[in-house]
Amino acid sequence: MEQPPVLCEFADGVATITLNRPDRLNSVNDAIHDAIAAFLDRIEHDPALRVLVITGAGRAFCAGQDQGDRKPLPPGQKRDMGAALERYYKPLMLRLRALPAPVVCAMNGLAVGVGATLVLACDIVIAKQSAYFLQGFTKLGLMPDGGGSQFLPQRIGTARAMALCLLNDKLDAQQAADWGLIWRCVPDEEFDAASRALVAQLAQSATRALALTKQAIYAAQTNTLAQQLDLETASQRLLGDTDDYQEGAAAFREKRSAVFKGR
Repeated sequence: MEQPPVLCEFADGVATITLNRPDRLNSVNDAIHDAIAAFLDRIEHDPALRVLVITGAGRAFCAGQDQGDRKPLPPGQKRDMGAALERYYKPLMLRLRALPAPVVCAMNGLAVGVGATLVLACDIVIAKQSAYFLQGFTKLGLMPDGGGSQFLPQRIGTARAMALCLLNDKLDAQQAADWGLIWRCVPDEEFDAASRALVAQLAQSATRALALTKQAIYAAQTNTLAQQLDLETASQRLLGDTDDYQEGAAAFREKRSAVFKGR
């Protein structure tokens, strides 16, 4: 029986998306987009959601857009290369950023092209030491897309982002961590355990506090200081009214670990 292009699970507050085309290095096609969109429809407003994990099956995270999946056009016709961005990638990246739960990328292998962009759309990235990034767009006569032309310079600066995109050099996971492109690089043999521990920590945290922290950090990229202070004030008022804040304060006073319920 043919395997689905994406494996989706949701249990105990943890949602998992596993890109599942290992024979194609998890390169993205329309079926992957449709499956992810349907899963996000299911979970994004579920109050039980506490963390989303995105990873890949096999030795790759994602080798980018599957160019071989696109049917050849009749002679004389040219493909609208912006169509897939409007239909699929823009909505996906915006939904991940707006998701009221942290999005973890467990980068299990190479991330190329828009696969690299998908990694950077996530909030926290933990990667295998053997994994690497490669832009690769200009090798096809294209430019970085899916938000990559913003994500890269925001995280590592203009000089490094420009060179990666124009020269198409590989960037290994350890260097990516050293540059601040991702959060952490771990030895391959420690990857599964480290990923599980990270997800468990987030799933046991104060869910609404994580959501508003995520929102504030991204808003800070465009807000003035006054706007950011106003955002912090409004968010802190909301959090002060949550059960999790009451539990956190009580646990601090009683010198014990807090047990957050996500409320």
